[in-house]
Amino acid sequence: MKQLNPSIKHHILIGLFISVWIFLFAFFIRPFEHGRMDLQVWIKVSVGFSLIAFLCYGIISFLQKIIYETVTKWSIGLEILTLFVFYIIYAITTYLYYKSSIIKGVYGFPKFVTEIILISSLIITPIIILVRTYAIKLIPAKDDSITIKGENKLDILKIKQSDLIGVSNSQNYVEIFYLDSGKLKSKLIRSSLKKIHTNFDFLIQIHRSHLINPTHFKSWKDSSTILLTQMEFPVSKNYKEHVLAL
Repeated sequence: MKQLNPSIKHHILIGLFISVWIFLFAFFIRPFEHGRMDLQVWIKVSVGFSLIAFLCYGIISFLQKIIYETVTKWSIGLEILTLFVFYIIYAITTYLYYKSSIIKGVYGFPKFVTEIILISSLIITPIIILVRTYAIKLIPAKDDSITIKGENKLDILKIKQSDLIGVSNSQNYVEIFYLDSGKLKSKLIRSSLKKIHTNFDFLIQIHRSHLINPTHFKSWKDSSTILLTQMEFPVSKNYKEHVLAL
């Protein structure tokens, strides 16, 4: 896993799913039955262990969000570390609950880890990996759209930033060149080239009358002309370095 869904809301839902799964697993499978626990105790074990899992995963959710916002990326190493920390916190807290007057467990900590936590982790880990991987698909897609407005109220063009090819000066108007379903289109808007450049600083000026979206640069046609997606623009000497830097 090389991505992370940092949403606390989504991970709370994952925590609830894990909690319910652990309850069902502990109550029906009884992975550490040692003959001293009646039904009432097993209910306490199942409920307690599932609630503790939910709380531990909640802690992990906040910790991983802090780490992700600090490093701004995720890795398999961080994912493994996250699961490792979860099981450490889970093992300690469930053992304290297990040894409390509520359960009165008989295992020592080493045996508790090997007989309960280790066995449980072998079953739980694939589930956790599966739901965390699925959570990545829930990350909202980034809105790539931009809105270009002119002086007139009806002068509005909303397109994806990636579809904008370039802008040309046309007296008191600017002509916007863009792609619509892969086809080249244009629209006149009453505005100035300077204002467009100020509002959309990702555009590069290549001529006193032309701005381009650098992602659509293809190649040089000759020393004073560049090829863009489905069109070409002239390049003046004063702005040639802007294009050479692409």
